[in-house]
Amino acid sequence: MILQALTQYYEALLAQGRLSPPGWDSAFKVSYGLELGDDGSLIQLIPYLQPQQFGKKTALAPRAMRVPAHVTRSSGIAANFLCDTCTYLLGADAKGKPARAKDCFAACAALHCEILKDVGSPAARAVLAFFGSWQPDAAAEHPLLAEAWKEITGNANLVFCYDMQPVTEDPAIAAAWQRYYSQSSAGAATVQCLVTGKQAPLARLHPMIKGVTGAQSSGAALVSFNGPAFNSYGHEQGENAPVSDYAAFAYTTALNALLADRGHRQTIGDTTVVCWAEHGETAYQDAGIAALFGPPQGVTDQDLRSLLGKLAAGEPADWQGAALQPGEHFYFLGLAPNAARLSVRFFLRDTFGDFIKNLNQHYSDIEIIHPSFDDFEYLPLWKLLQETVNQNSRSKDAAPQLSGDVLRAILTGTPYPATLLNGVQLRILAEREVTRGRAAIIKGYYLRLARMGKSQIPEEVLQMELNPNSTDIPYTLGRLFYIYERIQKEANRNRDGSYRNLNATVKDKFFISASTTPALIFPSLNDLCKSHLRVAHRVSPRKAAKLELDLIKLSCVVGNSYPARLSLPERGSFQLGYYFEKQNFYQSSKKEEAENV
Repeated sequence: MILQALTQYYEALLAQGRLSPPGWDSAFKVSYGLELGDDGSLIQLIPYLQPQQFGKKTALAPRAMRVPAHVTRSSGIAANFLCDTCTYLLGADAKGKPARAKDCFAACAALHCEILKDVGSPAARAVLAFFGSWQPDAAAEHPLLAEAWKEITGNANLVFCYDMQPVTEDPAIAAAWQRYYSQSSAGAATVQCLVTGKQAPLARLHPMIKGVTGAQSSGAALVSFNGPAFNSYGHEQGENAPVSDYAAFAYTTALNALLADRGHRQTIGDTTVVCWAEHGETAYQDAGIAALFGPPQGVTDQDLRSLLGKLAAGEPADWQGAALQPGEHFYFLGLAPNAARLSVRFFLRDTFGDFIKNLNQHYSDIEIIHPSFDDFEYLPLWKLLQETVNQNSRSKDAAPQLSGDVLRAILTGTPYPATLLNGVQLRILAEREVTRGRAAIIKGYYLRLARMGKSQIPEEVLQMELNPNSTDIPYTLGRLFYIYERIQKEANRNRDGSYRNLNATVKDKFFISASTTPALIFPSLNDLCKSHLRVAHRVSPRKAAKLELDLIKLSCVVGNSYPARLSLPERGSFQLGYYFEKQNFYQSSKKEEAENV
């Protein structure tokens, strides 16, 4: 299914002229051009490096160019046409193996002679003359190569040039390569392709996939069989899952194009996420990335809300000048590194409207009251995952498997993984802090279960803001605990209105035990609160009176007995009550200040 979808995407882009036909790589990274004279001599080294932004830094990076498709190398010698490393094009020894470098150069020369022997263009004659006159042993001493020798012998790719243009653009050379490429698979076994269903030559090795974060920089395989344990009935390599040369080229070209598109590629944990519309319109990618990972610069939250609302309702929507149709087929693919191969974290296919509907539901499920200084109207995925991570640790990434599981749950509308809730609970236990993101995750997790009839928390507490009429005991205990904390703070107010810094607050000492074993802690908290309340009445009588009234109301709901132990769902209810009461206090205080101005 993945290969079929990618092949269809390749064909859509090919029809639009955005990708090259089989036999060509339209975005191969090239560092230098070797300018040749008519006699085949090297007359100039053309740098193709250009500035590129990497996060906050700018560095020189190779330029993407259209070159003949490269072969898949394992451990043998296999030359590429017109564009390759210095070992093949120059015979330069970069790894202390001069004999192998000479063999690579000889193989490259034989390939070019075979393809260009009947081509009469000046560029083709210059390339053949180069292979006839170049001395690999003298490459390091060549004056044009000496200054950039370290870069040339690194991972740089080189291309032949003539008249200051890459020879790949010469029509006669391009036609010769196309003929050679078409005939190269003539000796391969003919199979029924699992992707296209047509009889075609078998691809024994598939081209490499580049651009997956954490995978080998030289590329990793999405489909490969390299050991007896993976072989079936004596088949070897690509015979185990017959894919034609055309399909192998098409799906890898499409996937490499997606991964090379930095504007539409995202990394969550160890998972690299790409998405695409079936017919190749980039506006769907723009909208999908914005909806999932947050709007780009220049797009407001209101624009995003309007987009989500229309598409979720099944209506067409305009996005930056493009008309988006909810019925367009759309895909999300998540890939993770796995040694020399790639692991598929998830592959999702649905209409664009259904994906947006699920995203809209996700944002509704986690919508929660938050402080005014929090600039996020929608909590993006990366922000949610950060709530499970210790921000003082060296790595700020969420657990690898968790990232893919959460993204899958969001896009399919299924319950959030239990590991997300467990990660949040561990952070609350460690930090004694219920942040907006953590409260949103707790609310969303149990709200989805309740919608499926598996309610573990009363829906009356799973609201966007405080429900003052709720009689749920754990929820009320959470609200009550914040009142205790607030009364202690008022008791430690200075004469100038500021608050004294305490070594350990009620929250620091008792939050965890209060949310797990209330019967052991709340009687002691009640006694401590009475002492704090007496001081607060002297320091801040008006605020102390209001807090005491809230304390009485909540105490009446709880009664004189407390639960011996709270289960995990009840603990979530307690934490929501605490968070909502805290937000309600600050909202009320700001409203009161505004009225007094």
